[in-house]
Amino acid sequence: MLYLGTEISISSLVTEPTNSIIHQSYNSKEGEEPLNGDGFGLAWYATGLSDEPGLFRAVTPAWNNQNLISLARVTKSRCILAHVRAASPGLPVIQLNCHPFVKGSLSFMHNGKVGGFSRVRRAILERMSDYAFDSVCGSTDSEHVFALFLDHYSKQDGALTRHEALARAMSATIKEVDSIVTAAGVEDPSFLNLAVTDGRCAVVSRYVSGGSKRPNTLYVHTGSSFTCVDGLYHRFEPDRHTRAVVIASEPLGINSDWTCVPINSLVVVDPDLGVVMRPVIR
Repeated sequence: MLYLGTEISISSLVTEPTNSIIHQSYNSKEGEEPLNGDGFGLAWYATGLSDEPGLFRAVTPAWNNQNLISLARVTKSRCILAHVRAASPGLPVIQLNCHPFVKGSLSFMHNGKVGGFSRVRRAILERMSDYAFDSVCGSTDSEHVFALFLDHYSKQDGALTRHEALARAMSATIKEVDSIVTAAGVEDPSFLNLAVTDGRCAVVSRYVSGGSKRPNTLYVHTGSSFTCVDGLYHRFEPDRHTRAVVIASEPLGINSDWTCVPINSLVVVDPDLGVVMRPVIR
């Protein structure tokens, strides 16, 4: 789940809605795996204090972590990321492998997997610059993809808008992952629902390679602001002064208007919180 908009408490997104990210950690309605109990993480930006986000990650299940519940209740932010993890087979359940991953002002999350990661990990590492290589602390395919993204982002034209640079780097990263997997002769598809933000704008992908399988779900919800009352999620219609965007794997509530992101598309959120959905450029 990623939020950009007017300042809001973390709890109103992460713990209070009827289908909050905590609820999705033990009863995901649309994922192949309903249980996501191999850790969780939060990243949030504190405007005026630092360009780098705060980060809280743990290997305990999100549904019984009292520190998470307490922190979410008293913390507000204009940009919030939350992730619950179901570890891929063979990858350890350790804090370093919990999302989000942070480098400088950028925060990154992934829902899905790189096809045949154990067979292509060395090839991915060989593509990285020293800067990107040094950013990898854990062993997940997700963090390796983030490292590739960092290199692509660093190569973007400085004249581009911030959100356009993020979007082009995201497309280039997806293209490179596909290229590496294909060159290795891996037939398993890659599921690349990726999310990145610098606290001001964001890009999120809904993507599956090969086109033969349905990608993981992704939804967008927009309004001028949001509130959660008795577990029900409400929005106020957009106006000229304030806007807010929520992007999530599943709708946070049944009573809200959510738009399903088209397959193999990017959701691009600019600093003014305008939202554009466009195809992944490959």
